[in-house]
This record gives sequence, C-alpha cells and structure tokens, in this order.
Amino acid sequence: MLPFRSEIRNSPSQPSIKIYLSDESLDGKIKSHLEHFKEIELIEISDCVEQNRANESITVFLKDGVDIAKMKQSIDSSLWWYFEEDMVD
Repeated sequence: MLPFRSEIRNSPSQPSIKIYLSDESLDGKIKSHLEHFKEIELIEISDCVEQNRANESITVFLKDGVDIAKMKQSIDSSLWWYFEEDMVD
C-alpha cells in the first residue's frame, strides 16, 4: 500500500489538492510539513464521507494564480521525500 495519494479537485469556487494518507495518525505531521510551501494559502484536515476513501483527508488550498498541476507535482515530490526519509530513520 502506498503511503499517500493525492488528487486535484477542480471546484468552481477554489481548486484544491486532496491528500489521503494510509496512516491517518500522520495527518498533523504532514500538515506541518506542507506549511513550508509559500504557494499554499490554507491546509485543512477533515473527515471524509465519500465511499472507498480514507476516513480523513488533507485539503490544500492554493493562493491565487498558482499553477495547480505544478503544485501537485511539488507536493507529491516533497511527500515522497518525506516518507523515504521517515522509512530510513
């Protein structure tokens, strides 16, 4: 099982990136890890009600004018680095 997966949500009001962790106990740590991105306006941890999803998700809202596809790639790369480092420790 992968440690996380992410997807772009194209909401008309504000596009966002949803992150689902396989270990939800890490939600707070991952939120803190993502706060170093200056392109991020807000990060929320919320319960999921969708079927076939994790119980919680992290939603990343970006500042105006930020390319969401590039930002998703940056976040994914950063999370892969985070989990690789965590597994080494």
